Amino acid sequence: MSTSAPVVKYAISYKLNGERRFEFALLPSPSAEEALAALQKMHGDSNDVISDVKVSKAL
Repeated sequence: MSTSAPVVKYAISYKLNGERRFEFALLPSPSAEEALAALQKMHGDSNDVISDVKVSKAL
């Protein structure tokens, strides 16, 4: 039996090529590193620059 962290829906605010954007993602913790990894998956292998990542619990 494995114990995994509960997955929670978080709101992620970030800039994509300097433009403010918002996304929602299911993450095990509200860390900026996990959010960045999720955003990189969403945006694929593009050359877009993702910056100013902030994570908060979704309402």
